[in-house]
Amino acid sequence: MEPLVVDVVHFYPRENSQTHNTVKFEAVNDENPTTAIVRRGQPFNGVIRFTRPFDENEDMVQLIFSLGDKPALDTQGSVFLRRDVITDKHNWSAKLQDVQGDTLSFEVSTPVTVPVGSWALRVVTRLKSSTAREVYDFDQDIYILFNPWNPDDQTYMEDLTLLQEYVLNDVGKVWVGPIKTTRGKPWFYGQFDAAVLPACMFMLDRAEIPFHLRGDPVKVSRVISRIVNSNDDGGVLVGRWDGEYEDGTAPSEWTGSVDILAQYLETQQEVPYGQCWVFAGVVTTVCRALGIPSRVVSNLVSAHDANSSLTVDKYYTETMEELNFDPNNPDGADSIWNYHVWNDVWMARPDLPPGYGGWQAIDATPQEKSAGMYQCGPAPLEAIKQGVIGLSHDVEFMLASVNADLMRWRVDPEAETGYSMVDTNNYHIGRMILTKKPYVFDPLGDEDRQDITAEYKHREGTASERLALMNGVRYSERAKRYYAVASSLQNDISFKLLDIDTVQIGKDFRVTVDIQNNSEEVRNIKAALSVTSVFYNGVKSDVVKKVEGKLSVGPQKTEQVGFLVKADEYIPKLVEYCNMKISAMAIVDETKQSWADDDDFQILKPNISIKFNDDLVIGEPATAVLSFANPLDRGLTGCEFRVTSSGIAGRTLRIAAADVAPRAVVTAELPVQPNKLGKINFVATFKSVELKDINGAASVEVFEG
Repeated sequence: MEPLVVDVVHFYPRENSQTHNTVKFEAVNDENPTTAIVRRGQPFNGVIRFTRPFDENEDMVQLIFSLGDKPALDTQGSVFLRRDVITDKHNWSAKLQDVQGDTLSFEVSTPVTVPVGSWALRVVTRLKSSTAREVYDFDQDIYILFNPWNPDDQTYMEDLTLLQEYVLNDVGKVWVGPIKTTRGKPWFYGQFDAAVLPACMFMLDRAEIPFHLRGDPVKVSRVISRIVNSNDDGGVLVGRWDGEYEDGTAPSEWTGSVDILAQYLETQQEVPYGQCWVFAGVVTTVCRALGIPSRVVSNLVSAHDANSSLTVDKYYTETMEELNFDPNNPDGADSIWNYHVWNDVWMARPDLPPGYGGWQAIDATPQEKSAGMYQCGPAPLEAIKQGVIGLSHDVEFMLASVNADLMRWRVDPEAETGYSMVDTNNYHIGRMILTKKPYVFDPLGDEDRQDITAEYKHREGTASERLALMNGVRYSERAKRYYAVASSLQNDISFKLLDIDTVQIGKDFRVTVDIQNNSEEVRNIKAALSVTSVFYNGVKSDVVKKVEGKLSVGPQKTEQVGFLVKADEYIPKLVEYCNMKISAMAIVDETKQSWADDDDFQILKPNISIKFNDDLVIGEPATAVLSFANPLDRGLTGCEFRVTSSGIAGRTLRIAAADVAPRAVVTAELPVQPNKLGKINFVATFKSVELKDINGAASVEVFEG
């Protein structure tokens, strides 16, 4: 008798996907799926057919699962098919369930800590009475993923309903824009697309994370924060913030992650270009695909603390002209971004003291090196909130991002350090931290906005918030020095820069400062006001208008200074996303009291409307009409819409639109043929030579015919 020869091995991809919460992956929904996608620590079923009947007394069947090219103890599972198997959560096992002549049914159990990835299977058969053996290599993928549904998995989430959002939802929103005009930008994560899991495997290989560490979500999520940017290691996206994107795709044009990951996988080259929300969108796609619960987080008014002082420092000359560098930090100045987007991932932290599990912040936008590479996190939200900066990873940097104090300094030859403090603002940084609310998707409004500021910090101005920040300061010698100077400043003039709420593109606006003299004497004041167009990361582009002057304010009197900015003054100077900064500075001749303030706002643009003429029926052609009104007094040329949807063939469609007259309606028709029942989502962007970064989304029901 010869050893068994394998004819077929099959892992019931569709049936296993039902119990493993992987049923949405495209690969298991092919007509005859061959790729199995399962979660660790949970049994899955398979079948083997041999070329002759199986003899239970004589035949031995061994399954050898392996990950990577050099399998070792942690990256190999070797098991014999037996009836008397006791499964346990730490070991591989294979239970023989049924024998039908030449066909065996079996159930495989994997350890709950097994590394995630694409595993290979070898089947070895021999007879009990001989050493001769047959070897069969299974040629299909078996993906084993993190299992947040399993209480023993490090990614386990007790509220299992939330996994519908944080692992299984393939569409979301990213909040972008300055504090007063922030809005949700729809984003198609598409983690179940056929290209995504292979792209994830390629990323982990490119990052050279050892296979035996790929079961630890702390290490995997830290590596994801590094490999989604291309700064050190040929990662996915090239970051760019200067508005020059001709040799790639402008960040504002992307509608989702899948095009980016598919391009990366296909070309094996970095993809140009990304900015923070693009990095964060891709991170959520990768984490959700691998089974790590993830959400995108937007911090409105975000500090980049370049010198670890837990302060953001702005410097001015003696006459209150702003300096655009930090005289005390040769490596770079602190900066404030209108908003910054990163991710939270969910996991237990057995590597830290108890109490630091749950949401962890990771940031894939390259800003500062951490342990020699551009990576950031995972930093426990609880540690950021309490100011416990000694824990891994990067808690100090994240604490400053959401809760640093803004300090302004003026060159002062008489001061010991060469600088005197103008003022300190405890409330400016981390005004609001937002994410998408679970189970809600509001394509046009903000019903799906969730404020999670309280998860990152205590309410501003409370004793707990000050204590948490000072707790961080206590551990940092540099921060102590900065805070020592922030003593009481006595001033008898109060200045107030009036907020600008909303300005629709094409409309004029006014800049105003109120000045009140609280003293009993006349005060002479030099003031300067300017309006500048800025990129969202705080880098200035062009001065739109600047006014300087002197005024005299009588005792106990109030004066106003200001000017009007017309649409035709600012429109030619706008840069992407239309962010503007007003800067106001003043110095009092008699007392040398100085003051500075600034305000960010955004020139608003219309949204794209997506309408359907008829009900959508599965398999039947229909038409979507995309439209919005051109808000400019000039025509639009080179018009193009880009649309992504979960329910139509071809991931992303591009549609050219005709040139548009001033103030006329831009419109285009999109042929669609839905291939999925239930709710499907559309995400659209528009660009032209004159107007860019226009967005829209829609959710539509698809019915049976």
